[in-house]
Amino acid sequence: MNDRSIRTVGRNLATAFSVVVLFVASLAPGLIDSGSALALVRVPLEAMIALLVLAILPWRAARRVIAVLFGVLFVSATVGAALDRAFTVTVGQPFNVVTGWPELVDGYGVVRDSLGSFAAGAILVLLGLVTLASILLIAWSLLHLDRIVRLHRRAAAIGTAAITASWVVLALVAVQLVPGEPVAASDAISSVESRVAQANAAARDQAAFDRQRAIDPYSVVPASQLLTGLKGKDVILVFVESYGQVAVQNTSFSPGVDQVLRQGNAQLAASGYSERSAFLTSSTYGGISWLAHSTLQTGLWIDSQQTYDKVTSGNRLTLSDAFRNAGWRTMSDVPSDTRPWAIGSKFYHFGTELNSLNVGYQGPKFSYARVPDQYTLAYFQQHELSQPHKPLMAEIDLVSSHNPWTPLPHLVPWTSIGDGSVFDPQPAQGQSPAVVWQDPTQVQKVYGESIQYTMGALFSFLTTFDDPNLVMVVLGDHQPAAVVSGTGSNHDVPISIISKDTGVIDRISGWNWQPGMLPSPSAPIWRMDAFRNRFLSAYSR
Repeated sequence: MNDRSIRTVGRNLATAFSVVVLFVASLAPGLIDSGSALALVRVPLEAMIALLVLAILPWRAARRVIAVLFGVLFVSATVGAALDRAFTVTVGQPFNVVTGWPELVDGYGVVRDSLGSFAAGAILVLLGLVTLASILLIAWSLLHLDRIVRLHRRAAAIGTAAITASWVVLALVAVQLVPGEPVAASDAISSVESRVAQANAAARDQAAFDRQRAIDPYSVVPASQLLTGLKGKDVILVFVESYGQVAVQNTSFSPGVDQVLRQGNAQLAASGYSERSAFLTSSTYGGISWLAHSTLQTGLWIDSQQTYDKVTSGNRLTLSDAFRNAGWRTMSDVPSDTRPWAIGSKFYHFGTELNSLNVGYQGPKFSYARVPDQYTLAYFQQHELSQPHKPLMAEIDLVSSHNPWTPLPHLVPWTSIGDGSVFDPQPAQGQSPAVVWQDPTQVQKVYGESIQYTMGALFSFLTTFDDPNLVMVVLGDHQPAAVVSGTGSNHDVPISIISKDTGVIDRISGWNWQPGMLPSPSAPIWRMDAFRNRFLSAYSR
């Protein structure tokens, strides 16, 4: 083969490679969104537009700039589709280009905590390099194909006209090989339209939120009239991590959780407790628990980090504020924290803040959970409830049911808990996340077991330590991730109010919540932001 033949073969290979690059780059968003290779069997409009724009530009420098810009467009659409898929799986909604950036930073923080700063930084740099290389490769492919088009203008014109006509016909008849992915593809254009719609919706939502935030009838209620129906009570707000409706209804793992709840009903009844339960619709899904906490506490719908930051930088009356103003001592216990919580003191105004470093825990970690729930409850009982104290309001986070849900602790006698070293052998007795997460069925199984553990620990706590003045509000923060909840599941979580004082329960009789700890499918469902006002109304003068 002579040099000319080699060059011809090289040009043909380069042309074929450029066509593949441009084709895949144009259709990658649909491929990611659908998860089906059939999404590649489509006709990409943007590729034709890009080649047409380059063909009519007489200036070489301008063509280079335009080719790079199209590269940025294609890569941005692909990255957006990847973010949408990742966010939908983890938090139940697509990435929001206006409000989603703080959540993206938080996601990087999770990766950094899991893999270490060096590995997380290396991944970030690698992704940046891949993105840049992809943009340059697409630009090179466009410029190469532009040169071919200029050498064969007649054939290119005929081919372009035929492809364009085919695209129009396919668009008119709305042919789809993959549901939601038209064969007449325009993924990048659709991505831009989606982001513009998100920006417009965010502006409307923010305006409505600002109007709602400006109106707070309880901010002017005298402290002497707040929460009089709970006078003298210790009120504990307990968030159970990832405790969603799927834990108690219509899943492969819900029968095990339901059995624990029914046993809990019997144990609580034998100890003189009454309970009422229902569901709340959480403002978050699969994670970002603090959005749910703040929604419940403020009575505002806080569904993004951006909104959270805005609210917590203000002075909205929270439930903890209402208790503090009415004379309760307030505190928080966040076992996942490893440093002081600025928002806890500056916004929620908790008088005391407990975390993983100041509760004397000397035992092992259980994956995400630095402190097992039984220890959290035991420390709170020993150092707070059993000591002489003025009425106490506390928010406690129980985190043993946090993703990845393995290995799990198991209950030990309350008298043997000590500094937590009794738990030392337990992590090695469970499976590692790397093993369990290879099988979604196993992930669902250990999730159910984590809820059984936490609720079992809670029932054991209530029946072991007699406290006639204790009122407990127990609820989930959000549904677990889609690998457990399933795609498209709702945002509903169980909530229960527990007390030995029938007067406390009687005050919420108008809510029509159901007896016991296991709400049925017909139980009332409120939005989580409705709880604060209804709670304050029920228990204030």
